[in-house]
Amino acid sequence: MTGLINRVRATMKSGEVEGAFELYATRLPGYLWAALFARLGVHPIAVTLASIVVGAASGVLMVAEGIGLRLCGVGLLVLANMWDCADGQLARMTGKRTLIGRILDGFAGDVWFFFIYVFIALRLMPEWGVWIWLLCAWAGFRCHARQCALADCYRQAHLYFQFGDARAELDRSADLRQRFVALRWRRGEWFERIYLFFYARYTAAQERATPALQALLAQTRASGGPSAETSLAFRAMSRGFMPWVGMLTFDLRAAVLYASVLAGVPWLYLVFEVVPMEIMRVVVRRRHEAHCRALTLPGHAS
Repeated sequence: MTGLINRVRATMKSGEVEGAFELYATRLPGYLWAALFARLGVHPIAVTLASIVVGAASGVLMVAEGIGLRLCGVGLLVLANMWDCADGQLARMTGKRTLIGRILDGFAGDVWFFFIYVFIALRLMPEWGVWIWLLCAWAGFRCHARQCALADCYRQAHLYFQFGDARAELDRSADLRQRFVALRWRRGEWFERIYLFFYARYTAAQERATPALQALLAQTRASGGPSAETSLAFRAMSRGFMPWVGMLTFDLRAAVLYASVLAGVPWLYLVFEVVPMEIMRVVVRRRHEAHCRALTLPGHAS
């Protein structure tokens, strides 16, 4: 068992950003699926596509009338999340890493929850009318999206101060726009151009939400990378935020989603997204920004 856990740890981004819960509840099952897929010769993109289909189907079943069907919907989303984890581990195992795989991997969760929100709205529309669509749109496009984007930014920032640019996907929107402009709509470049257009917008939104962090990153990049002292100070601070970051992504919202749909009150999940999760996002962001300002040298702060 120890050997297995060590192999799973080797597939994790960092033990500092992924704790014991992620190790045993997500990474371990994902690794076992990845090992099976590797033995069967399944491509990582096929696993990602399967997770998208299964996750989308979960949204249909979660709001069904019977408790048995709702349990099946919960089970499908659990399986989709395992496969979403497995595709990245499989790509690292087999060396089959592609741009389209990276795009689809980031897109998978968005598809799952799009279908979940749509079918919650359809289920509740007879009682709520058109207002349920507005609540779902606000919970999903406004609250959910911002919460996950902020959490992703903080995880990548931690990886940057731990490993540098080699392990962190901490791209700058200005660089992405330059790459976008340099490409043309000809064959072989159109797909990457579309990807860069949306990815640059996503990254710019992260930068606008974290000005103090961006100032600290600019300071460290201007000096060739973070010093050992700054790296240790940032990581010591950032580790305290990682449990909150984890709750802003999948695990906590999924637990509340499962409980609310099984109890037959899916609207409760939407309220949870809009109120407690948003309060958490605001508090985490303010405190993280304050710590980043404290680490930024005078003259570099935004």
